[in-house]
Amino acid sequence: MLIDGVFSGGGIKGFALVGACEAIERRGFRFCRVAGTSAGSIVASLISAGYSSGEMHALLDELDLSDLLDSRKLLIPGPVTKWILLYRKLGLYKGEALENWLAETLALKGLRTFGDLPPDALRVVASDLTNGKMIILPDDLPKYGLSPTTFPVAKAVRMSCSIPYFFEPVKLAAEGGKNIIVDGGVLSNFPMWLFDRENVKKVRPVLGIQLSHEPENHPQHKIKNAIQLFEALFETMKDAHDARYISRKHAKNIIFIPTAGVASTEFGLTAEKKEKLISHGRQCAETFFRKWSY
Repeated sequence: MLIDGVFSGGGIKGFALVGACEAIERRGFRFCRVAGTSAGSIVASLISAGYSSGEMHALLDELDLSDLLDSRKLLIPGPVTKWILLYRKLGLYKGEALENWLAETLALKGLRTFGDLPPDALRVVASDLTNGKMIILPDDLPKYGLSPTTFPVAKAVRMSCSIPYFFEPVKLAAEGGKNIIVDGGVLSNFPMWLFDRENVKKVRPVLGIQLSHEPENHPQHKIKNAIQLFEALFETMKDAHDARYISRKHAKNIIFIPTAGVASTEFGLTAEKKEKLISHGRQCAETFFRKWSY
């Protein structure tokens, strides 16, 4: 049976999304259209290219996460120099290694640009800080004077994954100058709304996979210092829009995967933790399917 799928952001926690995909495939479902933010955009792009959950699992097993941390070389190594570089480049890591890995991986299945896909097969969310607005790729590319048919999928995903201050933002050269693009999670970490149009009957079920607790069971933030305040502020900011939407609609069609205890930027994740996340995602999906009806 064909379904549409939406995958949330969550950085390294995204390993759990692959486990959920395994359970979805075992139930006989296949994705027709997919959308995602940040880590969710990576999984969505791999699905669009034709990767099965087993193939994605194998890819991640082989991937050394540290290879994706492409920091710039410092002429004079030291903490002060590092902070100066962060101030100028706006991120600790370039993000090019992630884009290159994804471009090579997608190309193995013949996917390079959005022109290689059917219309609406894949949509990716990013945030345009220059203009203060959300971008849906490839839909909004013509607004920047860019052609969707020639725009690389890997670059769109990299834009969606550019965690502020961690990865350097993407400078999108377009008509009118360069636009600073960062992680889509800043504005919508779980774009379930992309497949919801008022007064239009859905052609097929839409299933969401979100790396969080259910809204009513979300644990309270513990705020005792400035760092915890920033973390709570950022999480509230990125989840508020989507939580409001979920509270009104479609909660029954969402696989919630709580991932407390794992940081979004934990690129030193051990093989054991990788497997635990994948297994956890699979278990949450299997629990969901025991009561789901469509």
